[in-house]
Amino acid sequence: MADWPLLASLTPEARRQLLASGRHRRFARREVIFHEGDPGDSLHLVKRGHVAIRITTPLGEVATLTIVGPGEGFGELALLDDAATRSATAVALERTETWTLNRAQFTRLRAEGAAIDQVLIDLLADYVRRLSEHLVEALYLPADKRVARRLLDLAGTYADEPEIPLTQEDLANLAGTSRATVNRVLGEFERDGVLVVARGRITVLDASGLAKTAR
Repeated sequence: MADWPLLASLTPEARRQLLASGRHRRFARREVIFHEGDPGDSLHLVKRGHVAIRITTPLGEVATLTIVGPGEGFGELALLDDAATRSATAVALERTETWTLNRAQFTRLRAEGAAIDQVLIDLLADYVRRLSEHLVEALYLPADKRVARRLLDLAGTYADEPEIPLTQEDLANLAGTSRATVNRVLGEFERDGVLVVARGRITVLDASGLAKTAR
């Protein structure tokens, strides 16, 4: 059974009921889990793999907002509104497995025990915390520190993998800066022996050196 920290607040029985009500899903590499604008009717908890959450900008470009890994969840806003639509597109970056709970199941569990509400509260609190942190960084931190922080986040998300399978464009989206800036910063990190850049992949060699820049 996967270790989802977001379920830690539940009693063993409440956790058992929640997991028993869900459904195991498997997705291939680059498979779209749902599209922006689709009806939103389920929460996903990631068991294995990584998922990119992406939006289409007003200019028609695709931007990556965040990467979700094992133990994390996405799609929680769909549980709050019967008429909800997906605000972003979710794409599996490699072979990915999730556990899903639809709105009807969640509503039934809420009626049977208030403890289930804590899962949604924790998901929303984590969502707001990440948005707040990224907003403060965008307003007050220089681009090189933002790039370093996103790389550290990704290194943690991909802790069991030797490489981070993302493009410089993805990293630029995550850091809220331009691809040219990311290219420059990565070049500096590479010259310092902090990481190695290959096509569509980044390997962090010195997390402590990266952390110094991120501070």
